[in-house]
Amino acid sequence: MDIIEGYAYILGDDISTDDIIPSHTLTIRDENEMVKHALEFIDPYFSKHVDRGNIIIAGENFGTGSSREEAVYVFKILGIKAIIAKSFARIYFRNLINNGIPAITLEWESDNFTKQDNIEISLEKGVLINKSKNLTINFKKIPKFLTGIIDSGGIINQLKKKL
Repeated sequence: MDIIEGYAYILGDDISTDDIIPSHTLTIRDENEMVKHALEFIDPYFSKHVDRGNIIIAGENFGTGSSREEAVYVFKILGIKAIIAKSFARIYFRNLINNGIPAITLEWESDNFTKQDNIEISLEKGVLINKSKNLTINFKKIPKFLTGIIDSGGIINQLKKKL
C-alpha cells in the first residue's frame, strides 16, 4: 500500500479520543449506530459528510486522552485512508498503525489544505502531493516495521500471517 489517494477532511488541534467517539457511545456495538456519533461535538454532520477514502488532516495533539480502541475503529469503519496531524498522542499514533491506518506526522500550514483537496501520499517515498494546489510536501517516512503492519491491514492480520 505505497500510494494512498483521497480527499482532505480538515480538523483542528487537540482532538481527543472522547471527541472522536464520546464515552456515552462506548456500549454501542452496532457499527452503523456508532459511526453516527463520530466527532459529533466538533462537527455534528461528520458521519454524513465524510466519505470512504477521505484523509483526515488535523492539527496538534491528535488523539489525546484515553487509549480506547473505538476511537480508531470508528475511522476504520468509515473508510478513512490515513490521518495526517502536526502531532499525535503517542498511544493513539500506535493504535492507528496497529489497526492498519497510516498515521503521518507533518508540520503543515493553513494554506496547504482545504476541505476536499485531492491528496496523494507515497509512504515509501515520504511524499504528500496536494493535487488540487499543485503542492508537494515531504514528511518523515514511517519506519518499515510499521509500514509492514499497515500493509497487513493491522497487527492482528500481520500476526495471523506469521503463524
